[in-house]
Amino acid sequence: MPHTLLISAPELQQLLHDRRPAMVFDCSFDLATPSRGVTLYQEEHIPGAVHADLDLNLSARHGAPGPGGMLVAGAADAPCSGGRHPLPNRERFAMWLSAVGFANDMQAVVYDRNGGLFCGRLWWMLKWMGHDAVAMLDGGLPAWKAAGGAVAQGDEPAHFQTNFEIREPLRRLVDADAVWQRLHQPTQTVIDARAAPRYRGEVEPLDPVAGHIPGALNRPFTENLDASGHFKSPAQLRAEFDQLLAGRAPEGVVHQCGSGVSALPNLLAMEIAGYAPTALYAGSWSDWCSDPSRPVERGG
Repeated sequence: MPHTLLISAPELQQLLHDRRPAMVFDCSFDLATPSRGVTLYQEEHIPGAVHADLDLNLSARHGAPGPGGMLVAGAADAPCSGGRHPLPNRERFAMWLSAVGFANDMQAVVYDRNGGLFCGRLWWMLKWMGHDAVAMLDGGLPAWKAAGGAVAQGDEPAHFQTNFEIREPLRRLVDADAVWQRLHQPTQTVIDARAAPRYRGEVEPLDPVAGHIPGALNRPFTENLDASGHFKSPAQLRAEFDQLLAGRAPEGVVHQCGSGVSALPNLLAMEIAGYAPTALYAGSWSDWCSDPSRPVERGG
């Protein structure tokens, strides 16, 4: 059975011991100093892990999304979302997966040292590529080390190139137009994963406009973890999301944050809690507030 949501440190140790087809991805990153991600990886990582950099590998760097967030004809590098961390188009991302040696028959395991803040992006992107066998290491690198897992330093040898095949998406991506069209409708509930002061518009350290999408609910992504840095139990997460939704239809949930990264622990937590997969607005607040015609709400 593949691991599709979480994997524990002992389970990962067993997976690697059994030499099953697998690849481990270290998503170490630092938003304040982006270049430090590779330094953190080189200082210590799970042996054999491939570094996946948020800026260089998990975000687009060129072009702009076309109507509906889709790839513009002839724009090979056009991203699939707006915002500060635009999603690369699926063809470009498949090229990177192939270059690092990831294949369709492999189990992927993603981790970071930030409570899933960065590795959730890769977990979702692989699902979006049609690859279900991807799991987040619960507790990240600290849990691996606490379980007696070895760490390595420096770079890892390169893998042979593969030909990763893109399949039907297993998770749903929405854009600003789709969110706007369903504002205040009972078929949509936006959940904002940013810290409460940013959600309320009291502070805004990254984007030019403070506030949130009208009607959005606030659940900071850190609320999914217990004191040990692991995800809370499915039952506890279910109770908390049930309380947040207060009768709203869970199938109408759209997750967002500042740039489509910290929203993903919330999305994963809902699945751990037993809900069906929900949607991601990857452009998030940084994309939403880039158009002054879109409405903004402030306060709690």
